[in-house]
Amino acid sequence: QVQLVESGGGLAQAGGSLRLSCAASGRTFSGYAMGWFRQAPGKEREFVAAITWSGGRTSYADSVKGRFTISRDNAKNTVFLQMNSLKPLDTAVYYCAGSSRISYPSGSHSLYDYWGQGTQVTVSS
Repeated sequence: QVQLVESGGGLAQAGGSLRLSCAASGRTFSGYAMGWFRQAPGKEREFVAAITWSGGRTSYADSVKGRFTISRDNAKNTVFLQMNSLKPLDTAVYYCAGSSRISYPSGSHSLYDYWGQGTQVTVSS
């Protein structure tokens, strides 16, 4: 019913920038939350950032605060992740997620119902 498609991943040098997009189709997310998570080989899936559809409240993982910015375009049903000052440790598959059950920017992956296919981000030193 709800489909999320990520795009914008690729290769960047340390200190560079990338902008990820997540296009949502089907159900609207008004009053609910959307987020970004990432997973590297051999590591657990970790929270990156989240935003509420209505109100635009945000939360960030400590590791990306001051470097990444999450935003959304309500009219286009699209969520963005602007990634600046990239580090090699940011290398991972980035997943967009949406929750139909919460209206706060939670970092708990278990609270999200819908997931995109992921987009690879690679940062070289």
